Amino acid sequence: MSRTLSTMLPLGTQAPAFSLPDVVSGKRISLDTFKGKKALLVMFICRHCPYVKHVQNEIARIGRDYAKNVGIVAITSNDAENYPEDSPESSAEMAKELGFTFPFCYDENQEVAKAYNAACTPEFYVFDSARKLVYRGQLDDSRRSNEIPVTGKDVRAALDAVLAGKPVNPDQIPSIGCNIKWKPGNEPAYVGV
Repeated sequence: MSRTLSTMLPLGTQAPAFSLPDVVSGKRISLDTFKGKKALLVMFICRHCPYVKHVQNEIARIGRDYAKNVGIVAITSNDAENYPEDSPESSAEMAKELGFTFPFCYDENQEVAKAYNAACTPEFYVFDSARKLVYRGQLDDSRRSNEIPVTGKDVRAALDAVLAGKPVNPDQIPSIGCNIKWKPGNEPAYVGV
């Protein structure tokens, strides 16, 4: 486990396109899946990461709380060959166990993680109705090492602002988590490996 900060993709970035299989249904999920939603939440997570385990119940709650107006997708991009707990089959078990109400997709070639400059799990991105990036960073201030409750306040505040047609606070704190487990030789330059 390597403690890694998110790269903080520039605000205003257009949501990178993707087409990935949902590990539960097998359906292809893309930006078009979320047409008509006022906001889009993209999360990079995985099953084995202790940072994700710390917040996974809140991730599931956010899925339930915002399902009506927000497009939500979780993506796992880890090298499943070297980290079998993050395989599509294991990820599907996670989605079912936690009652995810949103697609959980597998990014086998890791190209979607690269397109989003994803560096760690968990990592969160909120896009507005025009699919411009308005938030990237932490879920909230809770860490495995502190006593702060997991509330999802930072991501929830961004989603609430978008839904209300208000600007999102630009003072944003990077997410902290395990580094994405890149396939050997596939590490992107932006992660500084």
